[in-house]
Amino acid sequence: MELLSEVSLHFSKVSMFPFFEVAHYLISVMTLREQPGAVEVAWRSPLACWFSAMLYCFGGAILSAVMLAEPPVLFLSNDVNIFMASATWFLVFYCPGNIVYQIFSFLPLRIVIAGMKELTRTRKILAGVAHVNSQYKNAWMVMIAIGWARGAGGGLISNFEQLVRGVWKPETNELLKMSYPVKVSLIGSALFTLQHTQHLSITKHNLVFLYSIFLVVTKVVMMVTGSAISPLAPFEAVISCSLFQWLQVPPEVKPDVGKANGTSPPLDDTAEEKEDTTCPVNRSSGENLDTTRKRQTKKE
Repeated sequence: MELLSEVSLHFSKVSMFPFFEVAHYLISVMTLREQPGAVEVAWRSPLACWFSAMLYCFGGAILSAVMLAEPPVLFLSNDVNIFMASATWFLVFYCPGNIVYQIFSFLPLRIVIAGMKELTRTRKILAGVAHVNSQYKNAWMVMIAIGWARGAGGGLISNFEQLVRGVWKPETNELLKMSYPVKVSLIGSALFTLQHTQHLSITKHNLVFLYSIFLVVTKVVMMVTGSAISPLAPFEAVISCSLFQWLQVPPEVKPDVGKANGTSPPLDDTAEEKEDTTCPVNRSSGENLDTTRKRQTKKE
């Protein structure tokens, strides 16, 4: 435990700037490039594509600022981060021969930068919880909400980002069908809130270390196996069964009117119409045959 505490303490002091931040920008912009129609938008309207990239890179800061009634353009005040994100966007979309995108699409390299991005997610959640606690002391729900927004803001505002590119898909709303990063960010925000309010008996640096390792390991496993199934799926199924499925009411069966009243069920009007329409046809056809036979006998 002492070794773990010492390692986690040193790990919590590692700076995310600049290498981990650049990894975050790389993964975010590459994810944008892989969206349907994003490359066409980049050549047709570079400004719209740049704005979408900034939403991917700084979505957490923008959403949390809006929720706290702070200036949503506050992220633009950090010139260095804006320059790094813009340079990353330009190289990923407009580098000759798509060299940058192809290099970092190589699976081993992509796994490394994806793991580095997950480490920045932990720090963003922790920063959001601490920022709220300085303004709203022990406000649990606010701390969880802002930590969640900081950690998964890019996914939570994905519908707004799609509108910038001229796409409207409300069915992709993250609240309707959460992706794994959004789910795990919510769980992390709740854990850091409990630790911050001293309802979870673990030190902050130990929780940062363990949560970061969990994020990196699950992300690497999902990328190596190519699985889109969330590692949280078994727990979600158990929670759903225990909390919601037993409350579901079976669909109501319409009672049989005839059996309920002790009388015979009413006849189907369509069946009567079918009988009425078929019988005259048969009779008329029989009468036509008789008349033709009589005419033939008269002629003979």
